[in-house]
Amino acid sequence: MGTATRVTWRVEGMDCAACVAKVTRAVERLPGVSAVEVNLMAERLSLDLDAGGRTEAVETQIAALGYGVSLVDGAPPAAAPPLAADGHSHPRDTQDAPRMRPWWATGKATLTWLLGALVIGAYAASLVLPDSLTYPLFLAATAVAVVPFGRRAIALARAGSPFSIETLMCTAAIGAAVIGAAEEAAVVVLLFAVGELLESVAAGRARAGIQALAQLMPRVALRLRPDGGTDEVAPEWLCIGDLVLVRPGDRVPCDGMIEEGTTALDESPVTGESVPVARGRGDAVMAGAINGDGAIRLRVTRTAADNTIARIIRLVEEATASRAPTQRFIERFSRWWTPGAMIVALLVIVIPPFALGWDWATSLYRGLAVLLIACPCALVISVPAAMASGLSAGARRGLLVKGGAALERIGTARTVAFDKTGTLSEGRPRVTAVLPAPGRSVDEVLALAAGAEQGSAHPLAKAILAAAAERGLSPPPGRGQSALPGKAVVATVAGRRISVGSPRHAAEAGAVLGDLATDLTRLEAEGRTVAVVLIDNALLGLVALRDEPRADAQDGVAALAALGLRSVMLTGDNARTGAAIAASIGLEARAELLPDDKLREIGRLMQDGAVVMVGDGINDAPALAAATVGIAMGGGTDVALETADAAVLKDRVTGVAELVSLSRATMANVHQNVAVAIGLKAVFLATTLAGITGLWPAILADTGATVLVTLNALRLLRWVPR
Repeated sequence: MGTATRVTWRVEGMDCAACVAKVTRAVERLPGVSAVEVNLMAERLSLDLDAGGRTEAVETQIAALGYGVSLVDGAPPAAAPPLAADGHSHPRDTQDAPRMRPWWATGKATLTWLLGALVIGAYAASLVLPDSLTYPLFLAATAVAVVPFGRRAIALARAGSPFSIETLMCTAAIGAAVIGAAEEAAVVVLLFAVGELLESVAAGRARAGIQALAQLMPRVALRLRPDGGTDEVAPEWLCIGDLVLVRPGDRVPCDGMIEEGTTALDESPVTGESVPVARGRGDAVMAGAINGDGAIRLRVTRTAADNTIARIIRLVEEATASRAPTQRFIERFSRWWTPGAMIVALLVIVIPPFALGWDWATSLYRGLAVLLIACPCALVISVPAAMASGLSAGARRGLLVKGGAALERIGTARTVAFDKTGTLSEGRPRVTAVLPAPGRSVDEVLALAAGAEQGSAHPLAKAILAAAAERGLSPPPGRGQSALPGKAVVATVAGRRISVGSPRHAAEAGAVLGDLATDLTRLEAEGRTVAVVLIDNALLGLVALRDEPRADAQDGVAALAALGLRSVMLTGDNARTGAAIAASIGLEARAELLPDDKLREIGRLMQDGAVVMVGDGINDAPALAAATVGIAMGGGTDVALETADAAVLKDRVTGVAELVSLSRATMANVHQNVAVAIGLKAVFLATTLAGITGLWPAILADTGATVLVTLNALRLLRWVPR
């Protein structure tokens, strides 16, 4: 068996979940094709093609369905950009970049304009000309639409979708023309075309919301030369390690680290954080932020294809392809709906002449109307349109959700569990006191503790190393460092076994605290974290650290309480410290938890309903995965974007309540859409069977519902957190 190759195409003209289903079913039946993935918002089709498959066959199949298709060239640039006549390199258009045509210039719009002109012209002519002369005009309008829609219906039937929306519409339109209702048949096809155009407009608006993120990237970057001069280059030509100058007022063209200069950065375009943040040497900055009043020099840390904005765009595109449970149910339901509707329409045609005394023309006419009412366009688009709008609205405010399933689950939460360090707290603890054991000195305690902590990325380790540096101490090198998760760090320093860990670890090691036990209790009651430093399992001293709660932690917990959610803090700190910090913020505390304990605690909380776990995305991965939904806070770090189901880029506790509000607003929108789609059909079904309404009101029921659910879904693009 040959190795399959992953191939990607851009597919133009997909407007809703029904389009995705059509393309998927059509392509996966081809020989040599497997692992088909269709992304509506990205307009992408990806599949594995083995030796028995052909790209031409895939393109022919898609084109037969009425969609534009082009192979995506994803090859990266292989060389530096050429210089233009002015001596600088300039951005180039990438071959696979989508070129958005205005909605009024698309093929669907052209067909709608033509049909509209024919129908309006025919009605105008009917005012002055006899029916025998105007009737052919209505037939012509019907034929103009039925030909392309009919070809698509036949192609769909051959591709495995015999009961498509196009099949329903064409059957009803041809049937109406046959029984002499060509005027209504023309209006039916016109309204169907208008409905398809509106779906296209809605999809375009949702895509524009995602593509607006790409516009945050500047057109040029100022790459510094070794001689101190600068070259204007496109951001995609920057390489890791390049040095870039960002002037006051410029947009940051890359993810990087500040090597020189200080400034205030407006990160609101990316994270939604409205207050500019101070940044200086050694600080990480993200692409798309707006530089304030100081010139800075950045060292590029990520290429353009992997910077924060690029990853956000990919995440949102992938999220829109991930279907929520409600959406999957609607799609399964619609597969049975259409053939069921055709059976019901047939029964309406056949039974009433015998049972109710209708004449055959009346029963045929009303059966065709029932067929049109059954078009599931509005129902199928109701959920994905709302989900896409909700995901896009959240992304523009620094709230990233990995798909409709996660967005749906967030709003069902009963409890929110928070990690402490780096989530409820700033994650930047500092040493506030060092208490040596009798016969020991502060410098000795700090130097040996720092020697054991060298190389550790833990926030407490960084605080101890910083405190040692402030006192001008040079920690002796440590060897054989090892970590006891949730307990201590152990290393050999200056020939002695040094451990820096929790009071619990010290007790398990048999260390006697003596008079320092009272100090330990006092410090913990003040909300400080105390590390016990042992030398050969004997007490060396205590190091007290304080990690201040985030400025908005109390407001974030209060906002969750206002939404009816219970908040719990899960921490490895001792019970007294955890209780003190929790009391200052206003939530419950579960303390002295090892990583396994956190997992068990999540399991207990889930017995009372859905649980959202909020962590920094680094040490909390197991708990994030075990919860109903995991939310990472991390300012756009790789872990924050990839570990959990959602991420709060603005790094604020209030963002969790905003995610819950966004989820509930989106699901309310979904429920409204489904109610409108089904409610209108139910009303027109009753009026049609009663003989009050006919063919064109029947299709208007679906087109009108499509308009309403689309407009309602687009309202979410303007969502703002309260």
